[in-house]
Amino acid sequence: MSHLPRFWNLGWSSFLDWWSNQSVVSELGPSPLYGQQNMKEPFLDNSEGQLFLTEAFKVIIEEVLCKGTDVKEKVCEWREPEELAALLDLELRENGEPQHQLLQRIRDVAKYSVKTNHPRFFNQLFAGVDYHALTGRFLTEALNTSQYTYEVAPVFVLMEDEVLSKLRSLVGWAEGDGIFCPGGTMSNMYAMNVARYRAFPEVKLKGLWSLPRLAVFTSQQSHYSVMKAAAFQGIGTENVFKVKVDDRGCMIPEDLGETIELAKSQGAVPFFVHATSGTTVQGAFDPLEPIADICDRQGLWMHVDAAWGGSVLFSKEHKHLMRGVERADSVTWNPHKMMLTGLQCSAILLKDTTHLLKHCHSADATYLFQQDKFYDSSLDTGDKSIQCGRKVDCLKLWLMWKAVGSKGLEERVDRAFAHTRYLVEEMKKREGFELIGKPLFVNVCFWFIPPSLRGKENSPDYNDRLSKVAPVIKERMMKQGTMMLGYQPQGGRVNFFRMIVISPQLSHQDMTFCLNEIERLGNDL
Repeated sequence: MSHLPRFWNLGWSSFLDWWSNQSVVSELGPSPLYGQQNMKEPFLDNSEGQLFLTEAFKVIIEEVLCKGTDVKEKVCEWREPEELAALLDLELRENGEPQHQLLQRIRDVAKYSVKTNHPRFFNQLFAGVDYHALTGRFLTEALNTSQYTYEVAPVFVLMEDEVLSKLRSLVGWAEGDGIFCPGGTMSNMYAMNVARYRAFPEVKLKGLWSLPRLAVFTSQQSHYSVMKAAAFQGIGTENVFKVKVDDRGCMIPEDLGETIELAKSQGAVPFFVHATSGTTVQGAFDPLEPIADICDRQGLWMHVDAAWGGSVLFSKEHKHLMRGVERADSVTWNPHKMMLTGLQCSAILLKDTTHLLKHCHSADATYLFQQDKFYDSSLDTGDKSIQCGRKVDCLKLWLMWKAVGSKGLEERVDRAFAHTRYLVEEMKKREGFELIGKPLFVNVCFWFIPPSLRGKENSPDYNDRLSKVAPVIKERMMKQGTMMLGYQPQGGRVNFFRMIVISPQLSHQDMTFCLNEIERLGNDL
């Protein structure tokens, strides 16, 4: 595998030719995959297993990475649920299947799955593929270890520490703590739980009976994980106070101050302010400096959910969007979004140096975290987590970062902003595209006004009719497989499109195609 990097530039077909001729294949002789199966042996031996993996890998490369990134191919092969279930033959049976049939299963899974690596996939806050990160993901799965102790994951304990340290330095902290979590929702939950523990450490032993009514503060456009965290931790969703936002979707600090006083007047005890850097829909950035001023005066934990927007910290041009983030107590950051590490890769970063994360979550399991080990037991980081087994999520980010450097990641961020500016300017030239404000980030939100509705904004049924446009266009694009972008209502706004512009495979031609396709699919509405 030492020759692999040269095929990164030559293309996957060259890689396949090389891979097929490697010893793992040639030493096995005729492939057993298409011949008689030894049905008495339920497991493949190493030789057979490696051969199956080789054949499966070819299918993955061809169907997912070649076709899945080709603009001439569909983004999705839509089927109704009943038809799809029949095509996939999902039933699990008493006896196993021959290897050639399993390879066909792999082809079918790839064929009928949404191609999120496709240049015309604009639907989520993740898109595209980074091949170095993908290599890290393959290697992570092959090594199959759990990131809780140095003895079972020595490489990854040290690697996670280095990656987290580097992320914290971008936030502006010389030291601190952190851990990789299974997604941004869990990272946000960690922040709330640790904040509560700092304010009321007795909660770990005595539970909710020992606490007053607590109050959480977040913006009207923050991620729904705030509500989930409050429900999950027994704080209660009625004790999440929503702070008003401006037209751009940014929290209004003055209203935060007033809302905190309101909560106090109702007998609640404020302890946690959840700010957002990069809201899910509009891509808004809350003003962190004035929010930090309020938290300092009130003695509140300030958390910044930068799951989506955190990667602007790589960019000298755009990091001003998170000015003041170094004053926060904790930050959520999802490299699997704008940095393209692949799902999932989310970090909770803390300024704290007193081991709050471990004190809050530790259970001191003696079968894992013995204190008389022959190495430094502080390397066993698993007790910081609420999980026991924990997937290695640092390798894909580390390998990608090693490959392109901080400079390459900065260029990736700046290129996404440049693509966004291009898209916005192209929309302004076309009749029927109405932007919902100037984008702060790479979320482009807009209505498409079909010819039948243009000039009729004052008609009583205008909003009702406009609300039906985006869902119909979305259905048509998915059933034809041409592209994918999302839509939603928000506040008083009826359904509008949200287009996310981050894929490194994206070109100006793809964005032009998107606008043309929306017109084609919606002009008759």
